[in-house]
Amino acid sequence: MKLKDFNLIVVLLFTINGFAQTQIAGTVTDQNGEKLPYVEVFTTVGTQKVYTDKQGHFSLTVPNPGDYTLLFYKENYAALDEPFTAPTTTVKIVLHKMTNLSEVVIQKERDKVFALRKLKDVEGTAIYAGKKTEVISLDKITANKAANNPRQIYAQVVGLTINESSDGGLQLSIGGRGLNPNRTANFNTRQNDYDISADVLGYPESYYATPTEALEEIQIVRGAASLQYGTQFGGLVNFVIKSPTKKPFEFVTRNTIGSYGLFTNFTSLSGTNGKFSYYSFYNYKQGDGFRPNSGFDSKNFFANLNYQFTENTSLHFDYTYFTYLAQQAGGLTDKMFNEDPTQSNRARNWFGVNWNLFALRFKHHFNHDADFSIQLFGLDASRKTVGFRPNRISTNDKEGTVRDLIKGDFVNWGTEVRYLQKYQIKGNTSTFLIGAKYYQSNNTGIQGPGSSGNDANFNLATDEFPLYPNQSDYRFPNLNYSLFGENIFRISPSFSITPGFRIEKIKTKAIGSFRRINLDLAGNVLLDETKYEDNVKDRNFVLFGVGLSYKPQNGIEFYGNISQNYRSITFNDIRTVNAGQYISPDISDEKGFTSDIGIRGKYKNILNFDSSIYGLYYNDKIGEYPAEIGGAYVRVRDNIGTAFTYGFETMADWNLTNTFLNENPDWSWNLFANVAVTNSKYLKSEVPGVEGNSVEFVPLFNIKSGSGIGYKNFMSSIQITYVTSQYTDAENLKTGENNIGDGITGQIPAYFVADFSSSYKWRNWKLEAGITNFTDSKYFTRRATGYPGPGIIPSDTRTFYTTLEFKF
Repeated sequence: MKLKDFNLIVVLLFTINGFAQTQIAGTVTDQNGEKLPYVEVFTTVGTQKVYTDKQGHFSLTVPNPGDYTLLFYKENYAALDEPFTAPTTTVKIVLHKMTNLSEVVIQKERDKVFALRKLKDVEGTAIYAGKKTEVISLDKITANKAANNPRQIYAQVVGLTINESSDGGLQLSIGGRGLNPNRTANFNTRQNDYDISADVLGYPESYYATPTEALEEIQIVRGAASLQYGTQFGGLVNFVIKSPTKKPFEFVTRNTIGSYGLFTNFTSLSGTNGKFSYYSFYNYKQGDGFRPNSGFDSKNFFANLNYQFTENTSLHFDYTYFTYLAQQAGGLTDKMFNEDPTQSNRARNWFGVNWNLFALRFKHHFNHDADFSIQLFGLDASRKTVGFRPNRISTNDKEGTVRDLIKGDFVNWGTEVRYLQKYQIKGNTSTFLIGAKYYQSNNTGIQGPGSSGNDANFNLATDEFPLYPNQSDYRFPNLNYSLFGENIFRISPSFSITPGFRIEKIKTKAIGSFRRINLDLAGNVLLDETKYEDNVKDRNFVLFGVGLSYKPQNGIEFYGNISQNYRSITFNDIRTVNAGQYISPDISDEKGFTSDIGIRGKYKNILNFDSSIYGLYYNDKIGEYPAEIGGAYVRVRDNIGTAFTYGFETMADWNLTNTFLNENPDWSWNLFANVAVTNSKYLKSEVPGVEGNSVEFVPLFNIKSGSGIGYKNFMSSIQITYVTSQYTDAENLKTGENNIGDGITGQIPAYFVADFSSSYKWRNWKLEAGITNFTDSKYFTRRATGYPGPGIIPSDTRTFYTTLEFKF
């Protein structure tokens, strides 16, 4: 298709008459006839959520004339759902204030809304029709939120593999479907819809994870998100921070103490005054970790300021500051882990992060049923590491010897604009989305000798160690343009087809030098050379995808999609960071596609479910394998081959209260099961011994199950996790083959872990407590090749926590 033809289609879609919309409008009052503002109004098949204005009036657009059920929700009032026949503008709703405000009652009212809170076909200026989406509502979770425990937080998201660590939840590392979980680098990670990773193109690792105590929900869209949010195979993870309260002022403080010196404070302020609203929080964390040399200290501040010019026009500003310093206990060999997983032989390894995020968003809703949004976002950040990390993990750390120092500075900014238009074809409402993104970065990376001390000194020590072999100084200017679009063609009220595209231009550079020094056993210089590089990779490509959705009856949906994916090579893919690693000079980008077919929905008020089969095809997959190069045993990073991952994923949540207790208002009781059965294979590879092997990070069974029960103001939950063994390298080694590979390569054995959490609320106070890993399982989820290892990184042993919350 020629560009002028494409432009003509865009113009035609923009000019399609969108005024012939069907409305349901009316007024909401309390039992005394007082008009109720800020009531949330939903429709089970609609594409938007609206609030009543100060006069209690609302107006909501529905796709076509006919029968609809609307749900009305306001905090401290009983939620109400009522049937209506559209169009109508004379709706009169009365909400009754609740006198019994126990935690169970409040939770049940939220559940009514949550049942509708799955990502709808259209939300704001985004399209999700036909995609596999999951939403974690944090109000529904009884868990260790103070430590961001991912095993509990993401318990009802199918198929995720998680790297667990003992840093108080300062970072998030999730993957799945054969994607490395390390720092969630295979997802496009966002906060309130803007990017928060170090560099979306060159270094998409997330050193910052929004504290769970500040979140309203977490939105996850699988690989088909590549068309709207970036080309990653994993998809999208979007942290949605709590909205400002409609009250003039609200103060919340939460203090947590736990095992191994854990202390956290989370304090938030929120309010609305006329057209101005705000939400801010401060989060402090410190702890010692369950292993020696693993203490951490962090500070996190966030401010959200909003101004509502009119009912349809608003401006939003976010600022995030995050800093932390952590000591890293290092990795273990298999033998060391089996002897004592709590040991550490690294006392001089440190890691520091400083993160500054900015975002400015403008939103406008047009009267002809169109939405426009534009956002500017930026990052000014750094991460620094220093430590003793030789190839042989068992080597003891000696003060007075050189440490390896790596520093990275990230300065990037971007803008994203979206326009969404609803229009009608033969009486059915379709939706068109067009958007564009501009992103640029100018980041730097320095590697060299670190000081011989044991403190967190992140300064180069070239004067102390002038002949340190691994020295580099690089600049990474990256540039990205993209144009994307999707269109929901609603063939009938129950069936839709959503094709989409993404036009991408990616230009990455690596400009700098690498100094290679070889010494003999006596310390004499055999080689001292500096290589200068000016690598430029400029590519243009188009991704396509299509989604299908069929809703035969209210509450049930069949969906399917297929979308292309792409992953550009990153900083770590093109630069050597340790002596035991070799980067292939021919390493190139990865390409492939993902596909999902499934059924989701709810049965009465008893069962919510989502079951699907998927396939992920990965061409030129980048990975590591051991090899001997130049007489040295190293791990080679290269394109390993073509891989295919496929499986069955299902999630079911059974409401036992409505099944067995006749919807008793004092009780809540549910049971959930989250099961992923996954298989994988390398279809072809030029690396000896890889073709036919299993793909890394793919356990055959990944099972999470649990139950929550509540009585009046008491809530509790128990959860079990079982994950079968998985490989961490393409050669499918069970353990390292020699002293260098010991602890770094091999299987992650199967593990079982269980958690318990509970809470009790009294007036404005809330007490939470729990035990994580109460079976005290000894297990690990990661074999690190670099920081914070290298080697096995053990997961937490049994820990306790207690949280006291006060809300005013």
